[in-house]
Amino acid sequence: MPRPVPSKPTACLALADGTLFYGRGFGATGQTVAELCFNTAMTGYQEIMTDPSYAGQIVTFTFPHIGNVGVNPDDDETMDPVASGMVVKWDPTEPSNWRSAETLEAWLARRGRIAIGGVDTRRLTRAIRQQGAPHVALEHNPDGVFDIEALVAAARGFAGLEGMDLAKDVTCAQSYRWDEMRWAWPEGYTRQKDAKHKVVAIDYGAKRNILRCLASAGCDVTVLPATATADEVMLHDPDGLFLSNGPGDPAATGSYAVPMIQDVLNRSEMPVFGICLGHQMLALALGAKTVKMNHGHHGANHPVKDLETGKVEITSMNHGFAVDAQSLPGGVIETHRSLFDGSNCGIRVADRPVYSVQYHPEASPGPQDSFYLFERFAAAMQARAS
Repeated sequence: MPRPVPSKPTACLALADGTLFYGRGFGATGQTVAELCFNTAMTGYQEIMTDPSYAGQIVTFTFPHIGNVGVNPDDDETMDPVASGMVVKWDPTEPSNWRSAETLEAWLARRGRIAIGGVDTRRLTRAIRQQGAPHVALEHNPDGVFDIEALVAAARGFAGLEGMDLAKDVTCAQSYRWDEMRWAWPEGYTRQKDAKHKVVAIDYGAKRNILRCLASAGCDVTVLPATATADEVMLHDPDGLFLSNGPGDPAATGSYAVPMIQDVLNRSEMPVFGICLGHQMLALALGAKTVKMNHGHHGANHPVKDLETGKVEITSMNHGFAVDAQSLPGGVIETHRSLFDGSNCGIRVADRPVYSVQYHPEASPGPQDSFYLFERFAAAMQARAS
């Protein structure tokens, strides 16, 4: 039977092992189940919540000041929040930013996402690191009444992300053109009017700022759904193929994405560039394997070493699976490696302009050390056309 909790917290986060965290609920009311991860970024909570790569996950923010700049329509990475919910240490305060159009609390409530504040996020983050990303259930009930047994059972009943193809859930329904470029002062977002390269972008859960970076690098972008075939790609006569970020188990999405990529590689010498899930899709297509990580990489401060130049980049990351570097076949070179744990962060084909990285070079949020990768993609298309 449901029982009231002392001191009347209005939200409860239940881990599958029975651990409970109580706090103040905000945003939408109700219950959701998901995998729990933590993100160490100090900025960009709106971009994180609307990143399609977070489908099936609740995000714990290690930075305590979440909500202090409000939200605005320009910072959405997709139409609606995709992350299932959020966990924060301190309750959001009134926003103080000239771009703010709405409070985080009102935005979450209107978009149907549950949040809990007042949680010891340090303790929770340690638990995630020690036991791996746990399955959890989060409930917000203004009456402060929770059926704890049912909540823990819901967490234990979550199937997990392994074997889940979530790209189909977050991809576009049909193809479309994209010409909006990166935000710049004072104009804001402007349109690409002098594109030099035709690019087909496969949407496994593409963030808007990734598409903006392609446009800013001189690309005329046509976005196709995740299930697009090689025939549908080649129909657009592209100069290059881009494979986007996205959520879920790469092996599951690979059931249809890998044959398409292999077919395109066999039929064309065009440059191919992949990011995040797109990196994993390319690796699988080339014969490598992917593995589930203990707690993944989620943040805007991840050091990555370029093994070919020795340069270290500070990158933005969001992934729970990784390419197994030991499984890379001959002719596929490991180009980047995480300096946190040594996991693979980039590959390229030895004799072709085909490459990918695990991190997010569009940096929304995060540092812009890696924007050159979009320019490298454009240069590869220009070199092939010359």
